[in-house]
Amino acid sequence: MIDQLCVQFLKWCLPNLRLKWSGFQKVRRHVCKRIYSRCHEIGISTLLEYQKYLENHGQEWEILDTLCRITISRFYRDRQVFETLRNQALPLLIQKAVAGGEQALYGWSLGCCNGEEAYSLQILWQLGIKPNFPEDLRLRLIATDVNAHLLERASQGCYVQSSLKDLPPEWIDQAFEQTGRQYCIKESYKENLQFVKQDIRHQLPEGRFHLILCRNLVFTYFEKSLQLAILAKLVEKLIPGGFLVIGSHEKLPGGSPDLQSSPAMPSIYQKTII
Repeated sequence: MIDQLCVQFLKWCLPNLRLKWSGFQKVRRHVCKRIYSRCHEIGISTLLEYQKYLENHGQEWEILDTLCRITISRFYRDRQVFETLRNQALPLLIQKAVAGGEQALYGWSLGCCNGEEAYSLQILWQLGIKPNFPEDLRLRLIATDVNAHLLERASQGCYVQSSLKDLPPEWIDQAFEQTGRQYCIKESYKENLQFVKQDIRHQLPEGRFHLILCRNLVFTYFEKSLQLAILAKLVEKLIPGGFLVIGSHEKLPGGSPDLQSSPAMPSIYQKTII
């Protein structure tokens, strides 16, 4: 009964946040637990009362929005994606950049949570890419998220062992220092990486990118019209020949004539070179 009441509440509130119910079906209990905790915090006993509270307190919608954020992540999540970047996408970008006299590749990790994805790219670049490419080319990354608390944790760069389970074991030894039960990323892997508080619904970082990772956020939880609007902006942010990576279980809304999916990994798209 409690679950059914929360489902009804989510179906009511999510459209107001430009989020879609179907994306939350599998994680609803996690989100509902947060919402009930918030109700208890402000002295409300039922979701119907909370609904009325939202109608009369506009600022509460911002808090509810943060409660609906899913923060599940780990290093090297969907390993095949990172292996495809390692063996195909990044070498292609390097060759193109070197031929064009560029000094750096620019990447953007969107919805970075605790920083696992951004640091995975840093580790991949330094340990899996650079040893095979003598060119003096840097990878400069920006990682964005709407949650300031998560960004603070990301900047600290310390994690429990279970979040590292998909990384090659030898990379763990090289990239982390163990402190008690935590594994902290070495300072050298924080270079050329910037964490920034941004809401993709309203803000985008400056510049254009060779690589954009937009996984398990926009194309899972946002309503379709918002997906389409953000997709157009992401394509514009990509340089010709650049790559957009989405979640392995996600699909682009209606596709894009400027993007071609990779035969090796359907969730990796390359922008058409005109």
